[in-house]
Amino acid sequence: MSFVILLIGMLLLILLITWVKISPFLAFILVSILIGFSNGMDISTITNALQKGIGDLLGSIVVILGLGAMLGKLIADSGAAQKIATGLMEIFGRKYILWALLLTGFIIGIPLFYGTGFVLVVPLIITLSYRYNISAVYIGLPMLAAMSVTHGFLPPHPSPTVLVKQFNADLGLTLLYGMFVAVPTILVAGPLFALTLKKYTIKPLELFKGKDIPAEELPSMFYSVLTALLPVLLIGLNTVVTLITSSQNIFTKTCQVLGDPIVAMTITVLFATYSLGLKNGKKIKDLMHTMTDSIRDISIILLIVGGAGGLKQVLIEAGISEQIALLLRDINIPPLLAAWSIAAIIRVSLGSSTVAGLTTAGIVGPMIVTTGVDPNLMVLVTGAGSMMFSHVNDSGFWMFKEYFNMSIKDTLKTWSLMESLVSVMGLIAVLVVNYFIH
Repeated sequence: MSFVILLIGMLLLILLITWVKISPFLAFILVSILIGFSNGMDISTITNALQKGIGDLLGSIVVILGLGAMLGKLIADSGAAQKIATGLMEIFGRKYILWALLLTGFIIGIPLFYGTGFVLVVPLIITLSYRYNISAVYIGLPMLAAMSVTHGFLPPHPSPTVLVKQFNADLGLTLLYGMFVAVPTILVAGPLFALTLKKYTIKPLELFKGKDIPAEELPSMFYSVLTALLPVLLIGLNTVVTLITSSQNIFTKTCQVLGDPIVAMTITVLFATYSLGLKNGKKIKDLMHTMTDSIRDISIILLIVGGAGGLKQVLIEAGISEQIALLLRDINIPPLLAAWSIAAIIRVSLGSSTVAGLTTAGIVGPMIVTTGVDPNLMVLVTGAGSMMFSHVNDSGFWMFKEYFNMSIKDTLKTWSLMESLVSVMGLIAVLVVNYFIH
């Protein structure tokens, strides 16, 4: 009976968001209350579970998400992303423009939230398309594939960061494994898939051509790349040191401090304030205003994250999550495949990769305890499932269609297929990593 209640609850969640057009946060709260009542919970137990779930989850990740938003905004507004792109273009040249954009997408995709990154890089793609008379889809989709992978798989993006907490994973190991998963996924969904895209020669709208920041106002290439990758370097160093040595000395303790996610993000934001701002003559008041705007931009994401945490806690206290975990174990579905499948179904139904990942976490979380599956790989495979087949219920689908001036049919054959390749290749790569490390 609990399984039926969960299915009805998930269907209701989908209908409330897609048909009734209710805010995902409000939909999470309503569905949580109804599931609780359906399982015989009284109202005080339900509301206490909601408060606990929302508080526990936001309390553990809001600092990282907030600092991540600040860093992304600084990188975008300072012109660091433009500097990275133009610098790589100079290195790779016209012949390898696709690879330059691919590498740019990966570097700036790590700190930039996807929505911010999309509206930042697409005008650059369109500008280069007109300048070199090359198909915008051919050179642009691999760049967007790289950004999709970082958005779905790697912290400090919202969904992977929350999943690390939900699954009790290690953020450093998730980043490390994520790099091994990301590279083949990007190569297949990016350059390899791009070989089929040269026929799409429709010119994007000139309206969306980018306006370049004057070169003299841009930060240096060195500081731009270093700032974008600094949190990965700090967290990654700690993870590698922890893996190769168990001794405690000044060096390892220093790595532990610098590699703590909150410390690493704080250091990076402070460094970005100097390297991308003060060093280039910007005033501290203006930089702080930029950071304030960034928090405003992610407020709705924090609410959705909180709502998902509340639903998870209700499912746990109602005993549904444990029952689902036991059911999936009894019918012998590998936990990694189960997580990917559930996330993919919810993604196709709802359109939001973030909501898909967070909802899946509440359903499959207990499987980690009952099956002993690697929680770090569960983060990655859930993220992969949450990227499956973006279509007409996803805002990203429509942004791509309008920016690149494409028909719905061609958008399905390019954008939607690229997102599906990211999802399927992500699953395959996670299974390969799991085979070698376990």
